[in-house]
Amino acid sequence: MRPSPACLLNILVPVKRAVDYAVKIRVNPQQTGVDLNVKHSMNPFDEIAVEEAVRIREKLKDEVKSIKAVTIGPPKSVDTLRTALAMGADSAIHVEIPESAPSPEPLGVAKTLRAIIDKNKEIDLVILGKQAIDDDAGQTGQMLAGLLGWSQATFASKVDIDVVNKVATVLREIDGGSEQLKCRLPLIITTDLRLNEPRYASLPNIMKAKKKPIEKLKPTDLGVDLTPILETLKVTEPPKRVGGSKVGSVDELVAKLKDAGFTGV
Repeated sequence: MRPSPACLLNILVPVKRAVDYAVKIRVNPQQTGVDLNVKHSMNPFDEIAVEEAVRIREKLKDEVKSIKAVTIGPPKSVDTLRTALAMGADSAIHVEIPESAPSPEPLGVAKTLRAIIDKNKEIDLVILGKQAIDDDAGQTGQMLAGLLGWSQATFASKVDIDVVNKVATVLREIDGGSEQLKCRLPLIITTDLRLNEPRYASLPNIMKAKKKPIEKLKPTDLGVDLTPILETLKVTEPPKRVGGSKVGSVDELVAKLKDAGFTGV
């Protein structure tokens, strides 16, 4: 537990470069994963996280000292950081891995973020997407909270921060409704879709983002190993759906179900 002194909030926002949500996913010829030679953009849930960090600063004004974005990825991932900077982040960290390297797993990402937080000891609040749309793992935030021993509020749909008392009130999505949590800082928050609608970066802010600092690191600089623990054996597309048909009666329906191998319990 290392909240920053003087009641000033320092926010870290991890973001991920992922296949754009509008791209139709195709399995690569080797059946080792999906075709990555397509348009990429920031993971939509991470866009929500950046937007929430900026909104917190707009609300709390001088009580927020800094917003820092961080990503782990190949050289092209710097474009994702520039997007975060254009949206309102102050600075960024790029943990660079080779273009040919496999995508880091959630535990590796969580360990890397823990190392960054240990290095930047002023971080009070980490806001990240609840999941990435490429692997849909939804594990990084929870693993990071466990590694750090920090409070966590997942699937957040509303966030209120009391900087003076170092307390956050978070409304989170649960099955069948919502749940309100009161958490002490430092805190990990994962964002849900209903939290906000991200802004579009204006042209002046896009130009300003080019001058904002980006610190480049390697996993070895942080003492972490991003070698995957899991092995993907094969990736295949789901079987194509066949057209339906109409039946004239219940008896005909039952007969067709029996022919298809469906039987009553």
